[in-house]
Amino acid sequence: MDNTPHILIVDDDREIRDLLSRFLTRNGLRVSVAREEREMRKVLQDSGIDLVVLDAMLPGKDGFTICRELRANGSLPIIMLTAAGEETDRIVGLEMGADDYVPKPFNPRELLARIRAVLRRAATPSRGSEPASGLLRFAGWTLDTGRRQLLSPEGALVTLSTGEYDLLLALVERPQRTLSREQLLDLARGRGPVPFDRSIDVQVSRLRRKIESDPKAPAIITTVRGGGYLFATPVERA
Repeated sequence: MDNTPHILIVDDDREIRDLLSRFLTRNGLRVSVAREEREMRKVLQDSGIDLVVLDAMLPGKDGFTICRELRANGSLPIIMLTAAGEETDRIVGLEMGADDYVPKPFNPRELLARIRAVLRRAATPSRGSEPASGLLRFAGWTLDTGRRQLLSPEGALVTLSTGEYDLLLALVERPQRTLSREQLLDLARGRGPVPFDRSIDVQVSRLRRKIESDPKAPAIITTVRGGGYLFATPVERA
């Protein structure tokens, strides 16, 4: 069985598809390509895809809508390709559930580094192996760090993107401690902060909508004015 990560590139620009396909293949990845949503859906149905590189501007249904739909149905890692210099596009992509973004024009080596980083964060224990870690419980919620899953107080599985899971884990492992945005970027994303990068604020907002009783008056992930964020709830380790 081939365990080489399989990447799906969704972009209507043939030159970009061909360039990335050749480059990523030379660097040890399997690659499939699609021009738009219909082709993408067929590849996803027929092949085991480990990560999608998704252009924001596609003919027909745009990449942001596709990202939101993919995220609503699972945790497949997604990296968005966004317009150069458009911070709004990056924020919207993260709001839709993307794990990372790369602005165009981009260096293929940077995209390769981002792909590898997201794949590392999304890695789960191999089939048949025991979970690497235990359970972290807070306010009735359970974070299973072996399976990288979040269970609600009622026992329901809550879908998290790779970025959301990593951010939540960084907070849960450091309860009642103020963490700056820069610290959280480093802990959750494994790379230095980008100037004016609001991705942590976006991810925190998404997490609050999933775990807070009232996201507008959060009691679990609180904001420390001028400081960052605080995981205010005690955490039990099982």
